Amino acid sequence: MMTVHFGERVVGDGQPCFITYEAGPTHDSLASAKRLVKLAADAGADAVKFQIFDPDRLVADKAMTFSYEVLVDRATGKTEPVEESLYEILRRRCLAESEWRELKAYSDSLGLAFFSTVSFEEDVRLLESLGCDSIKIASADVNHFPLLRQAAGTGMCLQLDTGNASVGEVEAAIDVIRAEGNENIIIHQCPSGYPARLSSINLNVIPTLKRMFPYPVAFSDHTPGWDMDVAALALGANLLEKTITEDRMTRSVEHVFSLEPQDMRGFVQAIRDVEMALGTNRRVMHAEELQKRKRIRRSVHLQGSAQAGQKLGDIAVEFRRPGFGIGPDRYEELLETTLVRDLPAGHVLSLDDLSHG
Repeated sequence: MMTVHFGERVVGDGQPCFITYEAGPTHDSLASAKRLVKLAADAGADAVKFQIFDPDRLVADKAMTFSYEVLVDRATGKTEPVEESLYEILRRRCLAESEWRELKAYSDSLGLAFFSTVSFEEDVRLLESLGCDSIKIASADVNHFPLLRQAAGTGMCLQLDTGNASVGEVEAAIDVIRAEGNENIIIHQCPSGYPARLSSINLNVIPTLKRMFPYPVAFSDHTPGWDMDVAALALGANLLEKTITEDRMTRSVEHVFSLEPQDMRGFVQAIRDVEMALGTNRRVMHAEELQKRKRIRRSVHLQGSAQAGQKLGDIAVEFRRPGFGIGPDRYEELLETTLVRDLPAGHVLSLDDLSHG
C-alpha cells in the first residue's frame, strides 16, 4: 500500500493512525470554531477539519428541509427528530474568507493540521492560498468530476468520502483524480445518517477498499462513543475522523453523536492504546516474555537416580515445571545420547549432562 504525505505526517499502513477531529458542523462562529480547534489540539489530535461553502450558491431550494436527531436526555440518551431548513443549517456555520485565514493561522500556531471539505472552485483556491495539506470531497460530490479535477490538480492530498456511492462510482472518481497526476488519495468509508444506523456502518468495507485500492483507507464516524472507531482501527483504518462539540445537547445537526471536551483526550488515548495492543502481524516474543514463559513450561526430570554412561532413552523421566532445562520438544531427538555423570533422582536434565559424540 502507498503512504500519503500530510504535511510532515505520513498516513498509511505501518504509520500511526491519523486522528482528525471534525468541527465543521458543530461550530456557529469564528469564536466557537477556535474553541474547538484548541480542544482538538489539547486532546492530541493530528488535524482539525471544517467545511467551506457558500450556502447561497450551494442550496438552490431554500425551502428544502433536512432531518436529524438531537439529544434531549443526557442520562438516558433519549433523542428526538428535528427537521429544519438545510439552508439555515449551513448558514450557521458559514465563515468569511478572512475568518478562515485567521482560523488556519490559529491551527498552525497549535501544531494542528487544518483542512476542509470544499464545494466550489473558489474553496479549492482558498485552501491552496492558505497552504493546506489536504482537501476533502464530500460523498455527495463523488461524481462532481469538474471539482475533483480541480482539487486533484493542486497536488494536495485528496480525501474522498464515499457515503452512498457504489464501488463503480468510487473507481470512476479515483480515475479522474489519477488522470490529473495525483496519487495522494485517502478513501473514506463514511456511513450515512445523523447518527448512522448500525446496519448502515458496514465496517467490513474497510478491508475491501484496502484490497481494491493501493491507498490509505479512513473511517468517518457518525455514531456516539468510539466503539466503531476501535473496530475500524482493528480492521485496518489508517485515519479516523470523529466529530467534536462543546455540548452534545446543542439542538443542531451532528452534535448528538459528537465527542464532548471531557471525552476528546480519552478518545485519542483509546486509539493509541488499541494501536499499541494490535502490534504487528508477526508473533514477536520479547526477551522478557521468553524468559518468563519458562516458569510455566516443562523440563525433563529424572524419576530416579541414574549413572554415567546410561542412554537417555533407557532412563525413566517425567516432564515437570519449570522449563529451565531440556524441554519436551527436544527430548526425543536426544534419546541416543548418554549421561556424562551420575545424577540424583529429581535432577533437571540439561545439555551439559549429556554426551554429544
